[in-house]
Amino acid sequence: MHKIVWMWAAALVLLLSACDPARVYEQNIDLPQGNWQIDNAPVFEFEIKDTTQVYDVYFNVRYNLKYDYYNLYLRHQLYDPDSVQVSSKLHEVLLMDSKTGKPLGNGSSDIYDLQALALDNVKFPKQGIYKLRLTQYMRRDPLPNILAVGVRVATSSEAE
Repeated sequence: MHKIVWMWAAALVLLLSACDPARVYEQNIDLPQGNWQIDNAPVFEFEIKDTTQVYDVYFNVRYNLKYDYYNLYLRHQLYDPDSVQVSSKLHEVLLMDSKTGKPLGNGSSDIYDLQALALDNVKFPKQGIYKLRLTQYMRRDPLPNILAVGVRVATSSEAE
């Protein structure tokens, strides 16, 4: 049943995202058996063509309500086209309301998808392929019930 719901949700996301002119890049990676191991640090590669534009970078997280925590700590490392690290930061992504336990994001049944703004108003100084690596920084390895992670890059709605 979950696979059917997931397939319909994925088709709907693809249909809706095709109509999104702000999106420059978006990719999600399923994690094996819904467990995120510390040494599994997905790398997302996206091309920047317009260096005059301002961008926002989002993290996508698909999680199961069996997830034991209300938050997720993860670190990003961003590399420019010359493989020089241009930023690195530890992020706290809230998956559930810490007081009520209500899941954040969109979902049905026990699977939820959350898109969290991670880097806002970013200017990429060089054209080319940038790489963004995500590493989970929870004190549990593997981290169960994180089903997929991803990155979205979009033109900023608050561009100067």
